[in-house]
Amino acid sequence: MRSTRNITTLVMALLAAFGLLFSDSLIKPTSAQRAEQRLVARAQQITGDVFRFYGRTPRGAHVVARVAPRSDVLGAIDNGLSDLFNIARRHGYRSRLEYSDYTVFIGRADRTKDSTGAYSPDIAVGAAQYAGSGYDQGGYVYAAGLVMAYNPNALVIAEHERDMQRVSNVVRYEGEHLVLFHNDRGLFGRTADHSRGGGHPILQ
Repeated sequence: MRSTRNITTLVMALLAAFGLLFSDSLIKPTSAQRAEQRLVARAQQITGDVFRFYGRTPRGAHVVARVAPRSDVLGAIDNGLSDLFNIARRHGYRSRLEYSDYTVFIGRADRTKDSTGAYSPDIAVGAAQYAGSGYDQGGYVYAAGLVMAYNPNALVIAEHERDMQRVSNVVRYEGEHLVLFHNDRGLFGRTADHSRGGGHPILQ
């Protein structure tokens, strides 16, 4: 029994050392593992990154990243979710207002400055419904963040070296779509597509 425990401990230590052991991933049900694998595959398809870091913010939101994010980035994610939850509760919403309900992917930025030269880490994604609009950059648009899934709630943002308030804002703004999906389908339907106008914040 002791030798078995020692072997298990050694294996887990090696996995952790190589970045393969993350927040209780070894004890999740098989169905949850499959769901996470699909979500990660979707994120990799969108950003072109390989995600090797799985962890949580201090308040319990799930984070999946290309490289381990700094503590100030994790704190900024929590702050964005806190702002989101506070405004959602003021509107009488109750569903999906726990940090653990959210997964934030952090991918490599495809640009770090916007057309004016301002610091703006963004991800390039296919133009889709924004084709031909002012956002269209030739078949793609730059997004500060985007919703990836509504169940489980997942969004992706770009890596930031500074301006943590921007990280908080992006998490809060993309999170608005997720909160509305689970609490107010009417408003969700009217605000989910910004190609027809409108923007953030949706909830005042």
